[in-house]
Amino acid sequence: MSRAQPVQHIAQTTFTVHTRGRSLIEITDRLADAVAASGVATGIAHVFVQHTSASLLIGENADPTVVADLERFFARLVPDGDPLFRHQDEGPDDMPAHVRAVLTGVSLSVPVHSGRPLLGTWQGVFLYEHRHEAHQRKITVTISGH
Repeated sequence: MSRAQPVQHIAQTTFTVHTRGRSLIEITDRLADAVAASGVATGIAHVFVQHTSASLLIGENADPTVVADLERFFARLVPDGDPLFRHQDEGPDDMPAHVRAVLTGVSLSVPVHSGRPLLGTWQGVFLYEHRHEAHQRKITVTISGH
């Protein structure tokens, strides 16, 4: 007797985040909405930002000083206007924004359990805008599972 396998379901949605300039913007609720709308109860959500000067990360979402500390750390690690960088087509924050995105990553995978992103108690999903000017960033979420 063979056992029936659950039907694999795949859903994909894209949403836009309007940034105010360099900052971390929590998108956990937007991800949760995408997962809920997908109808997937158990699986994986792949989150991807379609830009080279913004990134995604999972970090603490309870204490706002964590976000401020992360920005101070990156300001020290990859300073704007560093003479090391030759690429400055869009200003002194251009190449540092690209480096920050490479270091932090443009995609994440988050488990889905009971129709919700399976994050830890203090974890949130953030879009990290690396440019000083405001931008519109497109994020695609692909959810697969059953």
